[in-house]
Amino acid sequence: MKDHLIVFDTTLRDGEQSPGASMTRDEKLRIARQLERMRVDVIEAGFPAASNGDFESVRAIAEAIRESTVCGLARANEADIRRAGEAIAPAARGRIHTFIATSPIHMEMKLRMTPDQVVEQAVRAVGWAKEYTDDIEFSAEDAGRSEIDFLCRIFEAVIKAGAKTINVPDTVGYNVPEQYAQTIRTLIERVPDADKVVWSVHCHNDLGLAVANSLAAVMAGARQVECTLNGLGERAGNAALEELVMAVRTRQDVFPCDTRIDATQIVPASKLVSGVTGFPVQPNKAIVGANAFAHESGIHQDGVLKHRETYEIMRAEDVGWGANKLVLGKHSGRNAFRSRLQEIGIVVASEEHLNHAFARFKELADKKHEIFDEDIQALMSDEVVTPDQEHYRLVASRFHSETGETPRADLTLSVDGQETRTSAEGSGPVDAAFKAIEAIAGSGTELLLYSVNAITTGTDAQGEVTVRLAREGKVVNGQGADTDIIVASAKAYLNALNKLHSKFERLNPQL
Repeated sequence: MKDHLIVFDTTLRDGEQSPGASMTRDEKLRIARQLERMRVDVIEAGFPAASNGDFESVRAIAEAIRESTVCGLARANEADIRRAGEAIAPAARGRIHTFIATSPIHMEMKLRMTPDQVVEQAVRAVGWAKEYTDDIEFSAEDAGRSEIDFLCRIFEAVIKAGAKTINVPDTVGYNVPEQYAQTIRTLIERVPDADKVVWSVHCHNDLGLAVANSLAAVMAGARQVECTLNGLGERAGNAALEELVMAVRTRQDVFPCDTRIDATQIVPASKLVSGVTGFPVQPNKAIVGANAFAHESGIHQDGVLKHRETYEIMRAEDVGWGANKLVLGKHSGRNAFRSRLQEIGIVVASEEHLNHAFARFKELADKKHEIFDEDIQALMSDEVVTPDQEHYRLVASRFHSETGETPRADLTLSVDGQETRTSAEGSGPVDAAFKAIEAIAGSGTELLLYSVNAITTGTDAQGEVTVRLAREGKVVNGQGADTDIIVASAKAYLNALNKLHSKFERLNPQL
């Protein structure tokens, strides 16, 4: 029998820490349901002590998810752990993941604590967590730069205190595979009762080695990998779930373990996360990139036509490619639309929101003959389906672009329920649209990113636009989808402004 390799997904916690990748509670719920459908073992739903919004998201996921373990992150202090314990209380299976830094530089410069104090605090943290659950994970932050003797000491102490999973994170992506594997091997050999816990790894991708380090650790005895969809995460990101899962599954001749992941759900999950966060997947990304199973070379094409395995080590359909089947059209009714939403894991908060979403679906169906799951995902990712959260809304638009003439945008916007007309010229129709919006909003934001991707194939495909805006240290992504790229661009810009308005309104209610 192969060992079970536990997949611990932290897209909703570490992944969300990518600048601009913040998600609403409903968006997190949709991703959590997709992770459960994919049979992820542990879903790290968030950091409950970080904010009331994070607490509510973790609690909502704990209430909704029945098959996967729902985990909340907490620093090694009593307030954080009690907040995490309250958040995961409704879960069928709940875990508290607590951590404290263990590298000399972190203990001295950040914590201002001695090694003895760090060990004592870690033990106390596990004790507080035991009041809420028996499933406790302990992480030694910056373990990749920690002294091996001290790691052995603190891990022995927290195992005695009741920790069931021991995580050895390469927090800053500093390790290389051979070195990291040796660290895991040494810890398993030296720590008393090492065989009574699950050894886990959490690798960052600063040197592009997150997946390689994680796989090396698995070969050395680790049996939990912490990862994110599309490798999303702070700085250069985390180990990519799809790459870890398919590497282990494809090379069963090498790995002594396997995951329980339903790999056919990988591509739908990747597309969902990309759509929700606004972080497009690069075409040459392994497993989930658009070119992952494409062959340009004539020699490769000839080989694949004669026998697929000459140049393909995986089947595209095994990871979910080719699953964007036609689902609905202009004659589809409201019940069919509701049923399809449920099938792809989208739960609508109220009848009012369903009616609003269905009206937008009908508008899309009039423009686009064939509507795929991806189209519906994009439609539901647009926060226009939650009108109560809108401050700015596009009511009508007209664009003029002609060779030799200056492009112009004429827009009608709803600002807090009041309609206002605005016009502007620009270097192109998109530039004109953004300037017209800013003539009303006066947001003072900086445009960091403008990106366009086709959601499906065909000349009538919707374009999905991502806009990233920054203001006073706050970074948000806005998304908009439409068969007209200029309209999609205006929607994306307004979507980002709505998110910024919501953030600053919470901080300064008189705005």
